[in-house]
Amino acid sequence: MVSFLIAYASWSGNTEEVAEMVRDELNRTGIETTMYRIGFGSVPDPGQYDAMLLGSFTWDKGATPEEVKDFVAAIGYKPEPVYVFGTGDTQFGGDDLFCHAAVKLTRFYASGCPPLKIEQSPRGIQEMKVIEWTKGVYQHWLHLHELKC
Repeated sequence: MVSFLIAYASWSGNTEEVAEMVRDELNRTGIETTMYRIGFGSVPDPGQYDAMLLGSFTWDKGATPEEVKDFVAAIGYKPEPVYVFGTGDTQFGGDDLFCHAAVKLTRFYASGCPPLKIEQSPRGIQEMKVIEWTKGVYQHWLHLHELKC
């Protein structure tokens, strides 16, 4: 069975809501998912999963939250593949810093897909954005898996 870890940090609930939508979409494709809220409980080993999806909000003018940095450090290595999603607010920092934590994490992990960026909560048209991004992640993972076989 294919299994993905979805690790996320959320204060307001927006990133958690995105994580749940991603989980639901992956479950529809038959992928088993494990949700882990960063900062709560022992850190899971991403190596036990076929892929890791990492969600973060952006903090303080484009910064990655400390709990996400601590999570990355606690893992101690760069698992593959990693896909990143994030929430943010363009009113703080404008377009240049919008979801900048997700951009930085995508670069750090050399993710094969661009980050999903959601303005605050994934409502309305943004729901389709989450679904389409998740389908793209699944297709990317399938392609990587085919190359390994």
